Amino acid sequence: MIASLDHLVLTVADLDATLAFYCGVLGMREVRFGEGRVALAFGVQKINLHRAGAEFEPKSAHPTPGSGDLCFLLDIPLEEAQARLAAAGISIEEGPVARTGAVGPIRSLYIRDPDDNLIEISVPATA
Repeated sequence: MIASLDHLVLTVADLDATLAFYCGVLGMREVRFGEGRVALAFGVQKINLHRAGAEFEPKSAHPTPGSGDLCFLLDIPLEEAQARLAAAGISIEEGPVARTGAVGPIRSLYIRDPDDNLIEISVPATA
């Protein structure tokens, strides 16, 4: 019944810090829509951002900054991403490590965003 993911929502404490991280470090695009709404776009997906305490309705039952655990596939080599993270002063929590992605083996790095969400960035294990 489900064909693909269109978007998901992250509740964030500091919108500017979130935009700086996801756009400035990970290369996503900021999108403004509706009445003051903000999202992060990449590929054909997006992440809608809700400010903690000012979430768009309807919302999850317990929106909390830092409760996310997300995995993104890279369009650059993992080693290049690792160098970019180091240049941006982003600490790698773990990796590179072998993991299992949605369609097969991946190699991953784990980092944290400004809200302490766990962010896994990965490439197919053959890349």
